[in-house]
Order: sequence, then C-alpha cells, then structure tokens
Amino acid sequence: MTRPLTSQQVAQAFRDACLAELDALKPGNVHRFADDPRISVPDFETSARAAAPALAMPRISVGARIRFAVEATMSIVGHNTNLGIILLGAPLAAAGLDPAPLDLPKRLAKILGGLDVEDARQTYVAVRRAEPGGLSKVPKHDVSEEPEVTLRQAMAAAEHRDRVAWNYIHDFADIFDVGLPRLEKAIARRHSLPHAATFVYLGFLASLPDTLIERKFGTAKAAEVLEEARTLAARFDGSNDPAALGPELLEFDRSLKARGLNPGTSADLTVATLFAASLRALEIAG
Repeated sequence: MTRPLTSQQVAQAFRDACLAELDALKPGNVHRFADDPRISVPDFETSARAAAPALAMPRISVGARIRFAVEATMSIVGHNTNLGIILLGAPLAAAGLDPAPLDLPKRLAKILGGLDVEDARQTYVAVRRAEPGGLSKVPKHDVSEEPEVTLRQAMAAAEHRDRVAWNYIHDFADIFDVGLPRLEKAIARRHSLPHAATFVYLGFLASLPDTLIERKFGTAKAAEVLEEARTLAARFDGSNDPAALGPELLEFDRSLKARGLNPGTSADLTVATLFAASLRALEIAG
C-alpha cells in the first residue's frame, strides 16, 4: 500500500519533470540544444517553477489547480508556455495527493470520473487566459462560453481534435500504456534521463499525429511529420548509443522549425510521462 504524497513532493516532481524534458533533444520543440526563435528555454524554466506550487496545492479541485497554475504562469511569463502540461499535470497531481489505497492509475481514473461543471468553469477561465495557439471557435462547449457540462464531458467533445482531451476520456492511456513503458525500456537500457525522455518523445511523435500540428496545419501535415519521425524513432530504438544520433535529431529539429512545425502535444505527453514516473517512484520509496 502506498501513502499519499505531500504537496512539496508533488510540486518538486512536477518541476523536475518539466526541467528534465527541456534537457531532452526533442525535434521541433523547445530544448537546450538549439535556439528557438518562437520561445526561450528560460521562459519554460520560469513557467515550471511558477506553476508547480499552484498545481500541487492541497484540498483543491482539478479545475482550480489548472486555473491557479495558468494564472501563476501568466503573471510571471506573460504568455502561454505550458497550458497542455498543466492540463495533463493537474489530475496527476490530484492523484498523487489522493489518500485512497489504490494505485496511481486507479486513483487518477477516480478523479477524472468525478470532474464536475465547476472544474469545467475554472478550466475555461484558464484556457481563455492562456490563449493557446491553434484554438478556434467550436459549435459545442466553446471555451468562450460558460460551460453547462462537466469538464470530462467537455473533453469528450474535443477528443477528436486534441490528444490532451482524449487522455481525459481514456484515463491517460497514452501515459500509462505508451509513455511509461517506453521510459522504463530506455532506463533498462541504461540511457541517461535526457536520452530516455527523447526516446519517449519520439515514440509519441512516431505513433500519434500531433494534434497541435493538426489544429494549426491540418491532418495531412500532421501525418507527414509522423512519417518523418518513424524512421528516426526506429533508428533511436535500435541504437545502443543514442548520443551518436544527435546530429540527425538536430537536422530534423531544424527542418521542423524551418517549416514552423512544433509537435507541442508530443512534448506535453512527454512531460506528463516523466511526472507520472516520478510520482510512482516517490510512492514506492515512501
């Protein structure tokens, strides 16, 4: 049986996951190995530190975690850097703090099943505050309106166009069935944490059309990036020396950024995977 974690443990686990993801060379996304004219690594570092305490507050709802974390980020950074990370991180943080004698996936499923209209209202406020890229008017449960459904019902309406929303409906299956097994495989092969995070990121990028790219540029472009990623992911998967693939990863990184393509959803799922892994490790250690 595991014991619930403290707010300080959950906040530190979230910060560590965000910072570790920046240490991974993630083609097309923000990382320490190449400049990105769109946004800077320090902005993401500041965002992680700003959002973590709010995300890990005790005895508040998932919607409140999302709203407070976004407001904390925006008050310091001034633009959206981490909405997707926060949306995935808030239920995981709540599950980490939950005292129920269940494993992490079951506690998370319980929390997702209990989301209500107030969670939706708080989340809508946060999304409007963050103004994420690729967001457009939709005919049902648009964030510009006051919600009349629970947060999970709102996510169900968006799951076909947003993989973060899809995970709310499917109990974070991408994290537990794709991300964590890949992370464990990489660690078993004695990859460093940055290389393991790249391994996870490429796994998402090569198996799921990135929905941020899809919303901004269409399904054909998202499918094109997925196909490009498959070859590189296969080479990375089969290599015992991932560092040797750095030049190829950087070339793919330059190509994606030259085309304005940012696989932001794949990066968000990578952070959530690292966060979930840390929460599980802390529970086992405790």
